[in-house]
Amino acid sequence: MTPFFGEFIGTGLLVLLGQTVVSNVVLQKTKGNNSGWIVISFGWAIAVFVGVYCSAAASKAHLNPAVTLAFAYLGKFPWEQVPVYLAAQLSGAMAGSTLAYLAYRGHFAQTGDPDGKLAVFCTGPAIRNTVDNLMTEIVGTFVLILGVLYIASPSSSLGALDALPVALLVLGVGLSLGGPTGYAINPARDLGPRIMHALLPIPGKRDSDWGYAWIPVAGPVVGALLAAMVFKVL
Repeated sequence: MTPFFGEFIGTGLLVLLGQTVVSNVVLQKTKGNNSGWIVISFGWAIAVFVGVYCSAAASKAHLNPAVTLAFAYLGKFPWEQVPVYLAAQLSGAMAGSTLAYLAYRGHFAQTGDPDGKLAVFCTGPAIRNTVDNLMTEIVGTFVLILGVLYIASPSSSLGALDALPVALLVLGVGLSLGGPTGYAINPARDLGPRIMHALLPIPGKRDSDWGYAWIPVAGPVVGALLAAMVFKVL
């Protein structure tokens, strides 16, 4: 696979499995309805594991613009390749989101809550406060990226960015820091599905909450760059 296709496939698998675990918990008349936050957090961790495992050989499995920007800032990734990776990640997220919708399409009509339907696709705050929500996304992404940089460091005992420790890192972020905003920690993961929520013929859907949409994009970018700065001086 080319790096573009690797990022496209990896991010698509990540979003497909992540969005469908939320669908299984949130949408009505599924086998996993109301099974809770632990199921969602574990599902997203497995989604990361599968995405990274399947794309690592082709693209080093960034699967997240925040990861790509952090590596580029540190000189570990060429800046001229950043637009290619970001395009692959966003388009992969949109494709994965579409497949996730198709897998659970019949359950959207059975679900009356438009907020729940939106939550299947993208994140939203438990308590809406711009400063607090932005800070949560910054902190969550800071922890993620700092961990990823150490996992990928040549001095690490792993020697390379590996699927399992990254999945466990995402699980930890979700369980510990995911409560306030739903831990986007990945601009493509949130923006791609949010676009598909706006475009797909979902019965009884609400607006796509574009007023909030900048937070799960800006927060992860800031958090990633801060993590890269800290990593550089340590």
